Amino acid sequence: MKKKNVFLTVVLLIIGISVNAQSSLIQSGPMLGYSEMLEVPIWLQTKIPAKVQIAYWLEDEPDIKSLTNIIFTEKNTAFTAVLVADSVEPGNNYNYEVIINDKVQNLPYETKFETQQIWKWRTDPPNFSFVMGSGTYINEEKYDRPGKGYGDGYDIFNSMNRLDPNFMIWLGDNIYLREPDWNSRTGIHHRYTHTRSTPEMQAFLASTHNYAILDDHDFGPNDSDRGFWNKNETLKAFELFWANPSYGVGNIEGAITSFQWGDADFFLLDNRTHRSPNKRKTGERTQLGEDQIQWLFDNLATSYGTFKFVVLGGQFLSTSATYESYMNYGFEKERQRIIDFIYEENIKNVVFLTGDVHFSELAVLKKKGKPTIWDITSSPLNSGTNTHALEKDNKLRVDGSVIMVRNFVEIGLSGPVKERKIDLNYYDTDGNLLWSYQIIREY
Repeated sequence: MKKKNVFLTVVLLIIGISVNAQSSLIQSGPMLGYSEMLEVPIWLQTKIPAKVQIAYWLEDEPDIKSLTNIIFTEKNTAFTAVLVADSVEPGNNYNYEVIINDKVQNLPYETKFETQQIWKWRTDPPNFSFVMGSGTYINEEKYDRPGKGYGDGYDIFNSMNRLDPNFMIWLGDNIYLREPDWNSRTGIHHRYTHTRSTPEMQAFLASTHNYAILDDHDFGPNDSDRGFWNKNETLKAFELFWANPSYGVGNIEGAITSFQWGDADFFLLDNRTHRSPNKRKTGERTQLGEDQIQWLFDNLATSYGTFKFVVLGGQFLSTSATYESYMNYGFEKERQRIIDFIYEENIKNVVFLTGDVHFSELAVLKKKGKPTIWDITSSPLNSGTNTHALEKDNKLRVDGSVIMVRNFVEIGLSGPVKERKIDLNYYDTDGNLLWSYQIIREY
């Protein structure tokens, strides 16, 4: 009996080592990308070349499994893979598992995804919620500036996960490229990998759908613009490390895309790829470029969304000509042009979702006889905070809305179609409620 027990112990130990060895092949992820009615992508990164696949099933039918495509990860694409679940039906919840080199990986957190509902001409729009934030800085001492680390409070990702939102919008500065990073593909891939591998992120990424825009720190050096020489590589890396619906629209280059969730339309803009240099004194002044502006105008004018969310790296409405708001560096004419278009076309319920400034606030532009425009700013998630926000003279600020600690926003849409509303909640790193507000659909 003793010999049998010893043999069994050795076998179990070998099996345990094998399982752990396979699990250790995961560098980061899995991460859910967009959700559509008939497909959902799941992103994954391995440490070395590997064969990867996802098995998935309806949560109440665990014995009937479907498989995604197979991808062999490679070094030149940072060992990343996007695996597409395309045997799904609308309005369902699914569980999934990661398979690497034909072995199922044991993960210590929930892995699930959802497909969007068919509701038009059938019911009122579904209630849903999403979270958002900007400014994710993960310390790496050997490449950081000397002194106290700029990043902290990584538990904010666990706090977001506890709310169990339908999806997350990353508002830019999702990584912070450093001096060793932005001039080489090796450096750019290193920074993305280092940030995405943060342990506190993993459970959140695995069960929450994710959409992203970029801002200067994802794009290149601080305040970077269309002149940055290596933007082709940073845009390629953005595509490798996210699972957005698209990367550019039509012939328009950049991290631009759009999606619908329920009765809301989301337009994700790129304020770097076509941006005029802040310090240039001659020539056009644009953040978005003419083609992207016209694309936005076309979509706002034709949108049937109850709310139309415009997602942008820097603040749009703020009247303070500081930092990188639209009122600074000569971009105020383009800002006014967008406002005038919304007015002339009488487009109601436009809400800008913005970040960048390292504090949060709500701004609103109300003009008699014109549609109301909102700007919800959320910043930072866990990078440094700006404690001088009250010195910033934003005449459109909603009183009491300024938050100067690390935070994220939860936005919930609910109610019957004719009484649709937004519930806005700001939370701190530990998930404590900081401030709330409600926006009612405008007719």
